Amino acid sequence: MNIHIKGCRLIDPKSGTDAREDLFLAAGVVAAWGRAPKRFRADRTIDAKGLVVCPGLVDMSVRLREPGYEYRATLESEMQAAVAGGVTSLACPPDTDPPLDEPALVEMLKSRAKSLNLARVYPLGALSAKLKGKRLAEMAELAEAGCVAFSQADVPIVDTEVLWRAMQYASTYGFPVWLRPQDSFLAQGGVAHDGDVATRLGLPAIPSVAETASLATMLQLARSAGARLHVCRLSTAEAVAMVRRAKQEGQEVTCDVAVHHVHLCEVDIGYFDSHCHLVPPLRSQRDRDALRAGLADGTIDAICSDHAPLDEDVKHMPFGESEPGATAVELLLSLTLKWATEAGVPLVSALGAVTSTPASIMRVDAGTIGVGATADLCVFDPEAHVRITPASLCSQGKNTPFVGYEVPGQIRYTLVAGQVVYENAA
Repeated sequence: MNIHIKGCRLIDPKSGTDAREDLFLAAGVVAAWGRAPKRFRADRTIDAKGLVVCPGLVDMSVRLREPGYEYRATLESEMQAAVAGGVTSLACPPDTDPPLDEPALVEMLKSRAKSLNLARVYPLGALSAKLKGKRLAEMAELAEAGCVAFSQADVPIVDTEVLWRAMQYASTYGFPVWLRPQDSFLAQGGVAHDGDVATRLGLPAIPSVAETASLATMLQLARSAGARLHVCRLSTAEAVAMVRRAKQEGQEVTCDVAVHHVHLCEVDIGYFDSHCHLVPPLRSQRDRDALRAGLADGTIDAICSDHAPLDEDVKHMPFGESEPGATAVELLLSLTLKWATEAGVPLVSALGAVTSTPASIMRVDAGTIGVGATADLCVFDPEAHVRITPASLCSQGKNTPFVGYEVPGQIRYTLVAGQVVYENAA
């Protein structure tokens, strides 16, 4: 289908473009900006006056809950949620049931996702067999099956020799290693940040050093092994400073932050709001401000949703007994825009943190609107504000701490390979 997107504000973070241009799509790719190609005839024209067109969002952590947790969400429901949020490419962590440690499981997931003709799914393979941290997974076979990187999700490898060998193996083949830093002994039993709020509420705490001690080990092992390390979900000011130093020293390391941690901190727990029970925990205001500053100066490369849909039964429990996680894939754009407005960050830079930069880290064909690029696009109204309610979410999981918030940015169209897969006439 040939599509003419007319009168839009075109933003392409990869090239730094921010201009008023018409956009022409043909055969699933971007055919031209500005003037139509010769003999171009549009099958559909989209009036995008007052709207922004940017690359489809690239989300680095979306739990699709298949296989194994279909009672919480289905692949179809979460893929619908993704495109409703303007997300056209996403990475799926390996903590499914069973974990993504066998090529057949990866191939099945990719095949199921492809059959839905919605967002593109890029699985993360398990770094260790069954995520047990004892024996390395068959990374080469998993990469052939379609895994773009290797991860332990939220399950740390306690044995540092195993972690070192995993990094050496990954380095040999050029496989990226994605790890979330948390020392399992220091964090054991904790559910909230080790600060005034946890003390007042009597909640078992997770100290900041649980993150920084683990991060220091990861950085040293990755440097020794020559591995390409991506640090997932930073939450502390000290960790941001450590990554900044590692980059300044020339180490090949990237990192991301969950969108919740860009806006919320420990005080948002209030009186035991279990929707604010997250992994890593919401930290102090100082930590949150450091995360926002790290995003603004480029130390933190990307923002992800860390989407984790849960059923109501495991959230409507006492804080310490509830399951951590929040639904967020539909909120990634709006919450990124909210941060950019508050921090005075240019729109082109803010969108880069959810499009071109994560695509570059994942090494996938996404995150740009260059001529000839695949036409995966997000079209949104930057002036429209949306109130977040459980009924407004397509995800089967309604567990978000942002219920009641009014946020900027309404998705009007999402296109994948030049086809409209989501439309909101508004």
